[in-house]
Amino acid sequence: TGRWKRLRSRASAEQCGVQTPLTIVGLVRDIFQVDQAAVNLIDRNRLWMMAAAGAPRAECRRDDAFCNHTIRSTSPLAIPNMLEDDRFRDSPFVRGDAHMRAYLGVPLTSPEGYNVGALCLLHTAPRPFTTTDADILVRFSELVVSQLEMRLIAQQDELTGTLTRRAFLQRLDGALTSREPFALVVLDLDLFKAINDGFGHPVGDIVLKSTAQMIGGQVRSGDAFGRLGGEEFGLLLAGADSRDAMALADRIRAHVGAQVIAETGRPVTLSLGVAVRTAADDRISMLRRADLALYEAKHDGRNRTVLARAGDAAC
Repeated sequence: TGRWKRLRSRASAEQCGVQTPLTIVGLVRDIFQVDQAAVNLIDRNRLWMMAAAGAPRAECRRDDAFCNHTIRSTSPLAIPNMLEDDRFRDSPFVRGDAHMRAYLGVPLTSPEGYNVGALCLLHTAPRPFTTTDADILVRFSELVVSQLEMRLIAQQDELTGTLTRRAFLQRLDGALTSREPFALVVLDLDLFKAINDGFGHPVGDIVLKSTAQMIGGQVRSGDAFGRLGGEEFGLLLAGADSRDAMALADRIRAHVGAQVIAETGRPVTLSLGVAVRTAADDRISMLRRADLALYEAKHDGRNRTVLARAGDAAC
């Protein structure tokens, strides 16, 4: 489930916006009169609060999270007193300063049936939760999922399923505001106009979609992949230096170039420009450097990956 997989990284989830979940958790906390309420999302190893009321947003190891048990089920999980539950009595959130005692959580289930997180209530005193409480929280969880689904659809390119240009550039802006290293890859399908002219635009659309799927299969969790326009796409590679970025870009180029598109009977080749973030970069300079590297790859014969020079932005 492509768009819901994007929620498996914190950076991606942040771009969905937190205003609606934040409103919901605040309302839920008030209705149930508990100390904390949260929308928690999970990836393979971590849990983080997408929205929280009564506590600062934070993250923890997935194995330490109460919601790790919730997402393994299709039913609500109610714990009236965690000191009396063997699974939780030794949790740092029970024994430590948080002093949590009661918990009620329901899984956040995507329309495709995948649990991607949980909506939960936490209280610092023992408290029994009724089946009515659980039913009400389930309805709120469905509202959270519905709102997230609408946001994800709005960020998804209709043809290729990648991020839209706007959503991708928002991710780029977010990466630039952080201090973490990353690389931007701008890539283009070589001679795509000839495909449209020779086989027609419906086949051209199939080629774009197939190529996007091939590239998406090579993208790492936490990276961003978007369509910038026409046959041009962008990748944001989190934590990548020049060596990492060039290696991944070349792997994508080789993978796509080795696949024959059934509708054309031939493979597609890619030209790629790679720009590694520098301290002086903003959105314009980074896109410009990646574009210039892409232009160089095209000029040098296509089906190539070129690393941008830091000074190219001033050209």
